Amino acid sequence: MQHQELTQATHKPWAGRFNEPTDAFVEAFTASVGFDQRLYRHDIQGSQAHARMLARQGILSDSECEAIIQGLERIKTRIEQGDFAWSVPLEDVHMNIEAALTAEIGDAGKRLHTGRSRNDQVATDIRLWLREEVDHIRAAVRRLQGVLVELAEREAETILPGFTHLQAAQPVTFGHHMMAWYEMLERDFERLGDARRRINVMPLGAAALAGTSYPIDRHDTAEQLGFERPAANSLDAVSDRDFAIEFSAAAAILSMHLSRFSEELILWSSAQFGFITLSDAFCTGSSIMPQKKNPDVPELLRGKSARVFGHLIALLTLMKAQPLAYNKDNQEDKEPLFDIVDTLRGGLKVFADMMGALRCNRERMRAAALQGFTTATDLADYLVGKGLAFRDAHEIVGRAVALGVERDCDLTDLSLEELRRFSPVIGEDVFAVLTLEGSVAARDHFGGTAPAQVRAAVARAREVLESRLL
Repeated sequence: MQHQELTQATHKPWAGRFNEPTDAFVEAFTASVGFDQRLYRHDIQGSQAHARMLARQGILSDSECEAIIQGLERIKTRIEQGDFAWSVPLEDVHMNIEAALTAEIGDAGKRLHTGRSRNDQVATDIRLWLREEVDHIRAAVRRLQGVLVELAEREAETILPGFTHLQAAQPVTFGHHMMAWYEMLERDFERLGDARRRINVMPLGAAALAGTSYPIDRHDTAEQLGFERPAANSLDAVSDRDFAIEFSAAAAILSMHLSRFSEELILWSSAQFGFITLSDAFCTGSSIMPQKKNPDVPELLRGKSARVFGHLIALLTLMKAQPLAYNKDNQEDKEPLFDIVDTLRGGLKVFADMMGALRCNRERMRAAALQGFTTATDLADYLVGKGLAFRDAHEIVGRAVALGVERDCDLTDLSLEELRRFSPVIGEDVFAVLTLEGSVAARDHFGGTAPAQVRAAVARAREVLESRLL
């Protein structure tokens, strides 16, 4: 068939200037079609909008426009059915589709590129693709947040030690801890939304770098494609990759959060902590030690943050010395972006699935919270309530803790007489303050760890999740 013959051709649209064919190795080395073909839907979408605008401006006839639009639809169907031969000599997704279109509909296909360049075309394709992917990622963040909210509500009264310096510090509720991760993800969600606003600017019509002499209507094309506006400067439009770097920075922060969360899951699921049990579906065994249950999913998620960080640095380095306007260097922007998106989407999905199957070992958590003098601050606050200055109270409690260390017991194991040796203002009511439940219940203010505050935070989060999916 004609289109099959053309996709195997070596003729390039820019070949008129050259007297020698491209070296075969150089041809393969410089081609991007092996990875940028995943932009085919967005390339076709942009081309169809461009054709409609050209027709409305009288640059294409209505019949040419219709032939282009229908021809591109047929090509999209062939690609999706696996009936499209991608050609390395045709270099990229744009030239492959344009060559196939010309083979499909004749000379009208050659007119499609009027008023544009591959420079503004690829920049538009990437923005269309990334805008869509950001929406998918934000939806995945919302799904994970929803799982955490359910878990927080279920474990609103479950007590475990809160840590600083990985040392037991004060009792907190597991629900409160889950809502801390919810808040981190909320910032990620907002950062991605901010980045999306700057992604949603259209380069098309900037042509190679200076704009075009044809009477195009860039606002028309931008409206068709759902962009907020066309880019205001043609030089900037074709050379800007800030939007990709900004997205990658937001992605790196999100990956860092998932890595931190994974580290806690790894620690908590160990025999030494035993706070949680991960489902077998998210763990593997050892080839030599039959007792092992390894937390491979959180470990891998922790590791994958490194590749996202690396891609961010790669994109920054890619752009750092480029003069205006477009340079071939920018062919290297796609693979890091593609991998960041694939890594994030996969990571968010498996994380939500894993957290949905997580089980809390409440007694182990409670036992750990009883170690390490986690209610020492409560005793200091109690003394302040009796009229002592906090610094004096701090010193008194420090001496009481030293006695507990000497006797290998907690503050709650000391008798009233022993506690009163450190301050005569201590009374029988001190033991209610020193309980784990009393400690967390006392933090009953906005943002505190008290069960009532956890449930209030859950209610607020549900309102957000229901009202602002994207």
